[in-house]
Amino acid sequence: MDLDLFAGIPVRDFAAALKWYERLLGGPPTFFPHDSEAVWELAEHRYLYIEHLPERAGHAMHTLFLEDFDARTAQVSERGLEPATSETYDNGVRKATYRDPDGNEIGFGGAPVS
Repeated sequence: MDLDLFAGIPVRDFAAALKWYERLLGGPPTFFPHDSEAVWELAEHRYLYIEHLPERAGHAMHTLFLEDFDARTAQVSERGLEPATSETYDNGVRKATYRDPDGNEIGFGGAPVS
């Protein structure tokens, strides 16, 4: 089955959120469907987008599981963002959770350290 995933994040201040997500994701959006929406292609057929929807902002919760967890979180730190929380589960899986200016949560997960 072919599948495209679009995970949406409602934001209050589109310009501020755009800058924040560019820092988190390491670059500009892949495309802008319209003036109040920005889309990043994270992997083939897998997209994250922000949209100016102030009445719904602050309630998104998404986790991206990464092969390069350590490298990616280090790069995000170099761009000036630190996780709001970091944890390691009993099985060794790691998670760093970032919160955008509206409180939306974007988690990066990673496999246990070998």
